[in-house]
Amino acid sequence: MPVPTLRPVTEPDLALFRRFATEPWLVGLDWNGFSDPGAATRRFPVDGYLGEDGGRLIVEVDGTATGSVGWDTRSHGRGRYWEIGIVLLPEWRGQGIGWRAQAMLCDYLFLHTPAERIQAGTHPENHAEQRSLVKAGFQHEGVLRAVEWRAGQWRDGYLYSRLRSDPAPDPAA
Repeated sequence: MPVPTLRPVTEPDLALFRRFATEPWLVGLDWNGFSDPGAATRRFPVDGYLGEDGGRLIVEVDGTATGSVGWDTRSHGRGRYWEIGIVLLPEWRGQGIGWRAQAMLCDYLFLHTPAERIQAGTHPENHAEQRSLVKAGFQHEGVLRAVEWRAGQWRDGYLYSRLRSDPAPDPAA
């Protein structure tokens, strides 16, 4: 079973980000139409995707970039927390890389930021990601009704969270 590592984004990785912006369905259910392929190139010199309000890391297996994990700040009242996401190239899905990378990202964020909560959303039909989030230590919180416009209609989403006090899974297992 391949064990991923996380590393900062480098300039050659920007080609992968451009692919995600321009190749329909490469990101699976998260495809929302074409987006600006130059956005990745413009962001990189600003903060290298390691900003105060969010960022991205490359998911790597044996020296090969397989996708990325990202996080953005969210707030509820006075509380701030992270929302994370992952995208893997299709040929790397279904191998246990995703849940391990998300667990590693949570460990990283809990170690280096004061966040108490990390949340992630997914689609009701994405059973693989639901299993992945649970393996990564997340708990299902509920349904967000009509939260996302995708494929020509409003769709529900599932919300998951992991708290700092929740048991952390072992990504090496």
